[in-house]
Amino acid sequence: MSATEATLSDAPVTDAPVPPASASSGEASGSSNTEKPPEKGAFVDAAKLPTQEGPAGIRYDFNAGCRVALPDGKWTIRLKDLDTGNILFETTTGRANVNSSKRFYVRFGIQIHDKAGTLILSHDYDCRNKPVLIQLPVGTLGDTLGWFPYVARFAEAHGCKVTCVMAAPIIPLFKSAYPHITLVTPEEIENSETLKTFYATYTIGLFFDDQANIWQPTDFRLVGLHRTAGYILGVDPTEEPPVVAPDENRARPIEEPYICIAAQSSSQCKYWNNPSGWLQLVAYLKNCGYRVICIDQKPVHGTGIVWNQIPYGAEDQTGDRSLAERVRWLRHAEFFIGLSSGLSWLAWAARCKVVMIAGFTHPTNEFHTPWRIVNWHACNSCWNDPAHRFDHKDFLWCPRHAGTPRQFECTRLITVEHLKRVIKTIPGFPVRNPEGDSPDTPA
Repeated sequence: MSATEATLSDAPVTDAPVPPASASSGEASGSSNTEKPPEKGAFVDAAKLPTQEGPAGIRYDFNAGCRVALPDGKWTIRLKDLDTGNILFETTTGRANVNSSKRFYVRFGIQIHDKAGTLILSHDYDCRNKPVLIQLPVGTLGDTLGWFPYVARFAEAHGCKVTCVMAAPIIPLFKSAYPHITLVTPEEIENSETLKTFYATYTIGLFFDDQANIWQPTDFRLVGLHRTAGYILGVDPTEEPPVVAPDENRARPIEEPYICIAAQSSSQCKYWNNPSGWLQLVAYLKNCGYRVICIDQKPVHGTGIVWNQIPYGAEDQTGDRSLAERVRWLRHAEFFIGLSSGLSWLAWAARCKVVMIAGFTHPTNEFHTPWRIVNWHACNSCWNDPAHRFDHKDFLWCPRHAGTPRQFECTRLITVEHLKRVIKTIPGFPVRNPEGDSPDTPA
């Protein structure tokens, strides 16, 4: 990974409290009174003034919801959801700024009459052939890989000119595979004149405190981390891995059959907390005829007195390597074993078979894999429980059992025998039958 890439993790970055928002109007003060996205810095702000010019000095756009700037006069404005037929907002006002309360995709209709009742502006949302900005937060890897297919689906469904904001290290993975989508970093577009051209803007994130459903039509914990992007953008939420650019070097990294693993993550609840799990599993895989390659960014990670080491016996391919290099390792691997973290999503994108060890998330939270490991006898799925708000600043977060003997039992009680049994169902496993063990008998 590059130095920039070292900042990527799978921790959510859009989980600050969401400010209240509603359709509103008031006296203009020389700048827009629209609500700003949560957590300053997570997203680039829209242009101060609506970008589309209408008659009689009226301006409007769909950047951060439906925005309308009304000049001096007496106006009756109505905002409507064209798909549901609901009138969302209607008022009579003078000079004012109006902003819808919903910031996710809605096919808005705008109608404005003057004081004589004459229809001055009637506009139905239609972004075909128009520039649209879709923003993905830059602090994550897995989230972006899960969300980007919905960005591409939106561009295809609407025939619009999409610009997508994402982290710089991820752009090379998608740039050649999606030439019709402009990929930029926040720094490239912030405060630029380009912001004044966008017809609509949508922000994709994990909005933990969005009880009013301002930024998302449904709580992401109910629909899944990746599928929430489909709901926000109003497209089919069916999951689909992104297309990743072909390898520059298409040769196998090593000749022998190998398995990639990733044992590190951004929070201890995501780790496989079985004390001897990786030790036994790596030894078993090597005994089955595979080289075991660790492709984590860091060989050691943790905080305070809790540190996690690269699994003993695994070959060290950690370090600041590009994502493209990791994709190359994954494309030629027999399969990948990882956690509910970014490199599992990268393996999914690389079309590598994924064995996912996870307990703190429900299986609906990530992409489907037939080789998901979960122990239903242990506490599980706290991440998807709205009663427990995830704290990504607490490395030892365990909301139900912190400080008790049951802390992290969701993965601590996942056994090596469980993994062996699941791994044996992977086609082609093993390349060598280990002594005293048969792929046709239970582990």
